Amino acid sequence: MADTTQPEPTESGESAAQPSAPETASKPSKPSKPSKPSKDEKRAERLARQITAFATGHGGSAEGQIAHIGRGSVRIALVGADGEWGVLVAPSQESARRAAEIAGLTLQDAFDGELAAKVRTGPYEWARMAGIQLGGPGNPPAPAS
Repeated sequence: MADTTQPEPTESGESAAQPSAPETASKPSKPSKPSKPSKDEKRAERLARQITAFATGHGGSAEGQIAHIGRGSVRIALVGADGEWGVLVAPSQESARRAAEIAGLTLQDAFDGELAAKVRTGPYEWARMAGIQLGGPGNPPAPAS
């Protein structure tokens, strides 16, 4: 059996191994003002409201994907439960991720596979994106110089 020894009590009755905390005068604390949200937080909250509105209007839920699209811009691609899709633009990755977090948006790593299969395209998309190959209206000819 291991022999364990307890620290000897000092004259004040406290254990020598546990020094007492110094006495501090308690100062009344000032009531703190709620801090104003930062500019980025306000942007994220605004984007989150837009994401929530999109999800509500398109089947009650949505999934998304975040991608850098250029200097100071990040795309949030949204796909609603009904297959409708939309895009929001955020000023930074942090704002986009924070907005998705606030809105409860499920983020995918890439816009392919399962997420892309959920997208429902309409006549406008067919006419503009695939119309040239399928005999639809083409792009207007370039103006003569």
